[in-house]
Amino acid sequence: MFKRILVAIDGSRTSGRAFSAALDLAVTHQAVVQPYYVVEGSPMYLDVPGYDPSSLHASLMEQGASLAREAADQMKARGVSGEVVTVEATASDDVATLIIKAADAFNADLLIMGTHGRKGFQRLILGSVAERCLRQATLPVLLIPSAAEPREKATI
Repeated sequence: MFKRILVAIDGSRTSGRAFSAALDLAVTHQAVVQPYYVVEGSPMYLDVPGYDPSSLHASLMEQGASLAREAADQMKARGVSGEVVTVEATASDDVATLIIKAADAFNADLLIMGTHGRKGFQRLILGSVAERCLRQATLPVLLIPSAAEPREKATI
């Protein structure tokens, strides 16, 4: 039985499916859900004429705020308690490690996240946050594949 569920959200369809699964489980188990969004750190200072890192940062922060509002609204509509957490990663932070630490701090007994299904060169370059979380986790992890058919419209 799950009582505390951390779900990683990133605005993709796949994370929307993971969020829907978290809500379904929360309703079934009367669990508390913590949607968790990481504003990824990036090299903010590039030596490129006209590059303004503040606009990228502001856009990522706004996406996080928008996702937080949507998640809170959907949780309220389903009668699920919990609070959305948005964190800023530095360029040296590993997103998977931040997610695992957040799950520990929340005392989660389940971590849910989507997988994007990247293969080959794209996976080599971009890596897999879900795979790194799975390898580091000491709690159960539910991965929702990108090819999963949605049960209902996922918007997070």
